[in-house]
Amino acid sequence: MRVEGKKPAPRDRIIFALDLPTRKEALHYAGLLKDSVGLFKIGLELFVSCGPDIVKAVREVSGRGIFLDLKFHDIPATVRSAYRAISNLGVEFTTVHCEGSRALSSIDALRGPVKALGVTLLTSLSEDDLEEMGIDPAYRALQELVLLRARTARKAGCSGVVCSGREAGVVKRHLGGDFIVVTPGIRTSEDLTEDDQKRVVTPYEAIYSGADYIVVGRPLRDAPDPITKAEEMAEEVQRALADKARG
Repeated sequence: MRVEGKKPAPRDRIIFALDLPTRKEALHYAGLLKDSVGLFKIGLELFVSCGPDIVKAVREVSGRGIFLDLKFHDIPATVRSAYRAISNLGVEFTTVHCEGSRALSSIDALRGPVKALGVTLLTSLSEDDLEEMGIDPAYRALQELVLLRARTARKAGCSGVVCSGREAGVVKRHLGGDFIVVTPGIRTSEDLTEDDQKRVVTPYEAIYSGADYIVVGRPLRDAPDPITKAEEMAEEVQRALADKARG
């Protein structure tokens, strides 16, 4: 977990996705990887299955921060109320879709204690999907659409965005180094197989491009030795940071 005033260690930039159906499995991985990652992500599946108490349980087992990834997408009044409710859970990050500028810009509650991240474009989507979604042709280039939504998120009071590593660099260049970029869709070179993620990058590519944190699920969860795999990813993160520092 990031400590204010200090740069996070390489492992602290790794967020492990607890995309699991049961409390038992989630707590198993929280205990297993507590010394190997910086935060744990609790998403819709686990939160719906176990309820808000799972947040406290994971935090107690791991001693790590929590990224509550519920991707709020509703009218402003509903999102404000939900945000206030989770503010009492002691999580570091949460997520809100940033597709509608007028609605999102009115969510003043996002300036509260939990850092809100705007979801720009899911990493399961590619340019081929945008026409079907009715996206304006002017924004069919993914970087342009992600940048538009990132600007909307910042205007609304979000602390950062969730975006692919392929767009992390342009977001950082236009919105500044203090604007947090969290990148999912992480795969190592050994994990680049067909699945529902389309815009994937390696840990090195994500961090070198500008991501502050990477979200990793299946590559760690399905590894024969998750701890060793996490250590390898932390080494990639360290190498990317060193290469960036050298310019």
